[in-house]
Amino acid sequence: MENETVRVALDAMGGDNAPAEIVQGALDAVAAHPEITVTLVGKEEVLKGLLEGKEYDQSRLTIVNATEEITCDEAPVEAVRKKRDSSITVALQLVRKGECDAFVSAGSTGAVLVGGTILVGRIRGVERTPLAPLIPTEQGVSLLIDCGANVDARPSQLVQFAVMGSVYMKHVLGIENPRVGIVNIGVEEEKGNALVKETYPLLKERKDINFVGSVEAREIPKGVADVIVCEAFVGNVILKLYEGLAGTLLSKIKSGLVSTTRSKVGAWLAKPALKKTLKDFDTAEYGGAPMLGLNGLVVKAHGNSTRVEIRNAIAQCIAFVKEDISGKIREHLGTGAPAES
Repeated sequence: MENETVRVALDAMGGDNAPAEIVQGALDAVAAHPEITVTLVGKEEVLKGLLEGKEYDQSRLTIVNATEEITCDEAPVEAVRKKRDSSITVALQLVRKGECDAFVSAGSTGAVLVGGTILVGRIRGVERTPLAPLIPTEQGVSLLIDCGANVDARPSQLVQFAVMGSVYMKHVLGIENPRVGIVNIGVEEEKGNALVKETYPLLKERKDINFVGSVEAREIPKGVADVIVCEAFVGNVILKLYEGLAGTLLSKIKSGLVSTTRSKVGAWLAKPALKKTLKDFDTAEYGGAPMLGLNGLVVKAHGNSTRVEIRNAIAQCIAFVKEDISGKIREHLGTGAPAES
């Protein structure tokens, strides 16, 4: 679908900075990407008020009313089933019905995961649907899969994560033969917990992925693998440590650069190169995590997303949809129909 429009349903009420930053992110995305249309889903009068006085193409940025919201302290399954007019549920229904190609939300992670599975549906043959964010490395980026959806996964599920991650990196990032590594406490094949020990030989025997073996956590920022496979507990710890350390280092660097007159002069001279480097390691630049293995695209952005991350989360939908990543995963793992919810 090279020349077709990519239609994104955006949960306008989800996230710490909703709805103002969400709406602004949508405006920025529509302005930057002519192939995108965005449907803002949320309380219509509130959204109309935020758009009042803004210049934008009204044929490419529209509103669908949803009167309810799902909060992070609600039980996800119950909330999705009972709050049928919530911004998350209504937006996901747009994807389910084929009226939109993708869904983006900075709202409740649990509700997005449950809603994606129940409403959009898993590809038949896919056991679990992982969250897979891009994380910055010395070599560019790696895909961390899973980072929060499937704690206590089984070996067969980790193998599927590896396959889905390889499909994503090849067709969205253009990496011809993505290197796949499994997170471990050492590089030796015999090391690791029971899950890793059982999964390693299964990955090793796959002919459709480029398995490079175990990856220690300290090697991940060096970019030693393009697809980093782990169960969600480990992945979420890695992701949160990544984000926290990046923020701490940024703060320390900034304070050090203004501590003396000499450092201020040096900071001024280094500013262009430093700005680019720090931007490369800003997780907001990568726009959230796609939920792989569904019959449509679901993207979970950080709860504290600003307009920048929302814009980038919407933008990442372009390649995913145009390259038909769900279809390619279906070819590798499924039969083409949704699985049982």
